[in-house]
Amino acid sequence: MANYSRRRFLEDSMLAAAAAATAPACLALGEDSTQSKSANEKLSAAVIGVRGRGGSHLSAFADRSDTEVTYVCDADEKVGQSRAEQIGDRQGRKPKYVRDMREIFDDKSVDIVSTATPNHWHALVSIWAMQAGKDVYVEKPVSHNVSEGRRMVEAARKYKRICQTGTQCRSMGGSIQAIDHVRSGGIGEVKLARGLCYKRRKSIGELGKYDPPAEVDYNLWSGPAPLVPLTRPQFHYDWHWQRLYGNGDLGNQGPHQMDLARWGLGVNQLCDSVIAYGGRLGYEDAGDTGNTETAIFEFGDKTLVFEVRGLETGGLRGAKIGVIFQGSKGYVVLTSYTSGAAFDPDGKMVKKFSGGGDHFDNFVKAVRSRKSEDLAADILQGHLSCALSHLGNVSYYMGKEASAADLRRALDGLKTNEDTDDALDRVTAHLTDNKVDLKKTPLSLGPFLKLDPKSEQFIGNAEADALLTRKYRAPFVVPAAGEV
Repeated sequence: MANYSRRRFLEDSMLAAAAAATAPACLALGEDSTQSKSANEKLSAAVIGVRGRGGSHLSAFADRSDTEVTYVCDADEKVGQSRAEQIGDRQGRKPKYVRDMREIFDDKSVDIVSTATPNHWHALVSIWAMQAGKDVYVEKPVSHNVSEGRRMVEAARKYKRICQTGTQCRSMGGSIQAIDHVRSGGIGEVKLARGLCYKRRKSIGELGKYDPPAEVDYNLWSGPAPLVPLTRPQFHYDWHWQRLYGNGDLGNQGPHQMDLARWGLGVNQLCDSVIAYGGRLGYEDAGDTGNTETAIFEFGDKTLVFEVRGLETGGLRGAKIGVIFQGSKGYVVLTSYTSGAAFDPDGKMVKKFSGGGDHFDNFVKAVRSRKSEDLAADILQGHLSCALSHLGNVSYYMGKEASAADLRRALDGLKTNEDTDDALDRVTAHLTDNKVDLKKTPLSLGPFLKLDPKSEQFIGNAEADALLTRKYRAPFVVPAAGEV
């Protein structure tokens, strides 16, 4: 199963090449921005994982004149059947519901696979789909760990597939304007970016042993993860806060802002070092990811500080879910996916940025042009931004309880010591405001980890390297390097 269908893919490629030789020119070029209204030119789309964000994927393809949802796939039959009915009413023809995605990969008529499964499935869905000759739209985080993301890039290049990452800010006018302003020197020299995820998250309930819903195929849902008893009371969505399946908010919300921060700083590889601290504070529950977490990434002389706050909190410079770029001549604050503003050093607003976009439209155009460079968020960009979240979690997961003095000492050697001290002061005050007693439940401090950004391996730390991947459960195995 490491290569889902290599022989079938090669056969399909030869057939496609022969067909292309006699295809009308309009089908081969794909340069017209207007959606095709010809039934013969419709792209067949399958959406896998449809309960939450997958609903937006379904709408995006069902509402276009040049795409049609032909398959709906979900391990939860109740959810899948309901979505198939809804989309049938919407587009005039009901898509086929399947529980096992491999049935989709066996259908040569499917052009596009779009996925919004839980995180632990993202990489394998995408790799299997690309091996079967499909183009892929994959939600963030594109991977559950660093290695998976790089394997996805390898698959896209090897099989010459179009693979878009669901970091929609790359297609939003407001974000594009703001990044252009930062990159063109609008706020002077920029060496520091802050990513913020200040989003209230409540307890997910007591750790225990629970039964999965009867309509869910728990074996298929678990897929690459271990098949273990369910330990959270709410089956859907709350998997985000359990490490076997999710990546906490550093990996859930974080990739959007991590991507903008990296884009604005102009760094196109992983960091040179990372350190993280935090905890799951304010309650005890079935979750084991941080609800309070600060990760600090260094890229040469540039630094990215990312903050997760899951308890009640105010914002920072008007942002709660956003990015702040600090320049020598002012700063830029992005407060949403589509808007932000630039300020002078005294805090006076000097320019506004706003405007939306259509990330799915960008994807479909690239599918037709066959040019990955037409993508706003190619899988390589998705991998790099999501991998930063994973690297922050690697340090955090290796952490040990630490005093305030321990934290200060660990941060002393960082390039942006003044700014990282500020982040620590603010998170300490934030936890005090939420009545968290750090003497009883102290913060956990992860190790300072050095990374080779080219090999995407840690330097001299086998324990950390082991957390760059995971053990997979056959037959749901993400291939290793060189085996895609």
